[in-house]
Amino acid sequence: MSFSTVFPAAKWLSTYNKSLFSGDLIAGIITAILLIPQAMAYSALAGLPPQIGLYASIAAPIMYALFGSSRTLAVGPVAVASLMVAYALGSIAEQGTASYLEAAILLSFMVGICFIGIAILRLGVLTEFLSHPVMAGFTSAAAIMIAFSQLTPFAGFDEKLLFADLLSIGSLISIPGRINDLTLVLGIVCLCGLYLIRKHFAKFLEKLPISTSLATGIAKTGPLIVLVFSSLAIWIFDMNSTYDVAVIGHIPAGLPELSVSSFNWSLVQELAPSAILITIVSFIESVAIAKVLASKRRERLNITQEAWGLGFANIGSGFTGASPVCGGFSRSVVNFSAGANTQLAAIITALIIGATLTFFTPLFYNVPKTVLAAIILIAILELVDLKGFLKNLRYDRADGVAEATTFLCVLFFGIETGLLAGIGISLTLHFWRSSRPHIAIVGQVGDSEHFRNVKRHKVKTYPHLLAIRIDESLFFANAGYLETYILNEVANKPELSDILLICSAVNAIDASALHTLEQLKSELDDSSVALHFAEIKGPVMDRLQATSLFSSQNPPQVFLSTHQAFKEISAKGNPLLNDPEWSI
Repeated sequence: MSFSTVFPAAKWLSTYNKSLFSGDLIAGIITAILLIPQAMAYSALAGLPPQIGLYASIAAPIMYALFGSSRTLAVGPVAVASLMVAYALGSIAEQGTASYLEAAILLSFMVGICFIGIAILRLGVLTEFLSHPVMAGFTSAAAIMIAFSQLTPFAGFDEKLLFADLLSIGSLISIPGRINDLTLVLGIVCLCGLYLIRKHFAKFLEKLPISTSLATGIAKTGPLIVLVFSSLAIWIFDMNSTYDVAVIGHIPAGLPELSVSSFNWSLVQELAPSAILITIVSFIESVAIAKVLASKRRERLNITQEAWGLGFANIGSGFTGASPVCGGFSRSVVNFSAGANTQLAAIITALIIGATLTFFTPLFYNVPKTVLAAIILIAILELVDLKGFLKNLRYDRADGVAEATTFLCVLFFGIETGLLAGIGISLTLHFWRSSRPHIAIVGQVGDSEHFRNVKRHKVKTYPHLLAIRIDESLFFANAGYLETYILNEVANKPELSDILLICSAVNAIDASALHTLEQLKSELDDSSVALHFAEIKGPVMDRLQATSLFSSQNPPQVFLSTHQAFKEISAKGNPLLNDPEWSI
C-alpha cells in the first residue's frame, strides 16, 4: 500500500503551486463566512452551546483534508445529523448540562470509530441498501422536525413549544400569548432577508466585474450579512434588555482544549444504535455530495478513503470537545463555486474559525437566537421534496409507498425507529423484487437470429417447445418462483416436450437455486419433458459442470445460442406462427 493511498493529501501537496492557492484562499474565506453562523445554528439545533459548532469546524475539516479523497468536500456540523444528535441525547441528559455535552463528545468518538470500521471492513457498499426514496422520506420528515424544533427560538416562546401543544385546543389558544412579538417580527424579517439574498443576490453580483462562480460563492454568505445587521439592531436598540429578545450571550474565547471523553460502558451501549444510524446517514449524505463535486472535475472518489477521512474527522471533533460532523451540501457547493482546488481551502477555513474563536467571540454576544433559527429554516427548505415524492409514486408505486411510510414513521415514532423502518423497507423491497424475477416466454423474429417476448412482438414459436428467458441471477429467494412458473406452464400445456432456459442474464446460481434446478429436472423427467439450457455464461458453466446436475447419466443439453437451440429442437415439431401480442 502506497503512502499516497493512506495519506491522500500527499497527492495534491506534491503538485501544489501558486496558481492553485488563490482559488483555495478565496474559497476558504467565503466558506468560513458561511460556516460561522451556520455552525452556531446547527450547534443550537443539537442542543449544544454555539461554540461547540465552531469547535467542530476546526480539527474535523483539517483531519478530513489530510485523509479524505474529495478535494472540495467541506466537513462540519449539518442539520440532519444535528437533529439526530439532539434526539439521541434527549433521553440521556438534559440540554445545557455537563452530562449532555459529555455524551455528545462521546458520540463523536463513536461515530468516528464506526466510520473507521466501515473503512477497515470495506463496507461502504452497504449504504446503497438505503434506497433514494427511503432517504428522501427520512430527510423530508427530519426537515419538518427541524422546522418545528426551531419555532421556539424563532418566535421567542416563553417556554419550549412541544408537539403535544398542537394537539390540545387549550394549548393552541394559549400559543399567541406565549410569543415574544418583537422576536417573531425580527425572525420574519431575517427569514425574508435570507430568502431574498439567496434568490437575487447572486444575479446582482453577476452584473459586477467578477466571475459567475465567485458571485455564486459570495451570494451564499448571506447568513453572515443578516447576522451582522440583526446583531447591530439588537445592540443599538438594546432589544435584549428592553424587549427580552433572546441572544446568544457570552461565548468562551480561545481554541478548544484537547481532551479524551471519559469512557462509560453503559452510556456507550445506550448510544450505540444512534451512533450507527448517524454514521449511515452522514456517510450517504457526504458521499452523495462528494460524487457530484468530483464528477464536475472528472476526479476520482475513493469510497473507502471517504470512510477513513470522515472517521478521523469525527475523532478529531471528539478530541476537541465537539459534536459529530459530516460533509455539508450548502457549504461544499459554496466551497466548490468559490474556486476551491484542494483541501487547503478547508484548512484555511478552519484557521479563520480558530482566529474568530481566539479574538472575536465578544462580537457574537448580541446575535439573536431567532436569526440562528431563521438560518436553519432557510437551509432546510429544499429538504422537503414533495415533487420528488409524486414522481417516485407515479414511476414506481412501491417506492412511493416506501417513501411515505418512512416519512410517517420518522414523524410519529421517532428518528431511529423511522430510519430503521426505512432500511427494513429498502431490504424488503429489494428481496421482494428479486424473488419475482422477470420471466419472458420468447419466440423467433421471422427467420432471423433474434428472439423476443411473445407479448411484445410478432414471433414464431412451437407448440412442443417453451423457451423462457430469465432476467435475473438465480438464488434462494427466486429459484422457487421459477420452478413454480415452469411447472404451471407444463401443467397447462400438455403438448410440451421441451423446456429451454435462456440464461443470458444469469450472472450467478447459488446452492439453493442449484438444488431447485436439480429438483426441477427430476420433476420434468417424470413428466417426459426435456430440460435444455442456452447462453450460459462461462463462470456460471464452470461451476455447474462440477455438479450432479450435469454429471448425471442424462444431463441437460446446453446450447451456445438460442438460435442454435431453436434450430435443433424445432425439428421435433411443426412451427406455429403466433398472432402478435403487445404489452399495455
